[in-house]
Amino acid sequence: MAAAQVFPLILASSSPRRASLLAQAGIELARIVAADIDETPRKGELPRAYALRLASAKAAAVAKEEGNALVLAADTVVALGRRILPKADTAEAVEHCLKLLSGRRHQVLTALAVVIPGKQMRTRIVTTRVALKVLTPSEIGAYVATSEGIGKAGGYAIQGRAESFVRFINGSYSNVVGLPLYETVSLLQGYARL
Repeated sequence: MAAAQVFPLILASSSPRRASLLAQAGIELARIVAADIDETPRKGELPRAYALRLASAKAAAVAKEEGNALVLAADTVVALGRRILPKADTAEAVEHCLKLLSGRRHQVLTALAVVIPGKQMRTRIVTTRVALKVLTPSEIGAYVATSEGIGKAGGYAIQGRAESFVRFINGSYSNVVGLPLYETVSLLQGYARL
């Protein structure tokens, strides 16, 4: 059986965390190309379907422009039940998310989509369950003041100061950071320089 052809790898994401996680796993990127798609959730769309739709759309958009490259896209969603928490873009949004997550379990879902030239898109979704401790107003205020949660799904970064808020995690830690490495490497195996 012939070995699969190795393609240059393009990351369809503007997330510096994803690029650094791939580097940490020894995965070589040819380029990073942010996909320009509408990320607005559809009415009634559930978190899992939303994450999968966005990852697939990002991968397809970049693959359309990049003929002979392997394209990897991902989308991470923080879900509280059926509710999709936003990517917090203001201090107020970080505070709102932390108040919602305080003392509760939530899910972090990352959808992966890989386009391999000449093959069908491959997708996978990874779920990690996380519970934060009950946060006091002063803990929330101090965290908001760091600006660490700005731009993060659910308003917190587990790899930073918010790690001290986590009382329970079940599943992939790197998924909560932004890219589940085990599953990503499995999807890319044989097609990218690992």
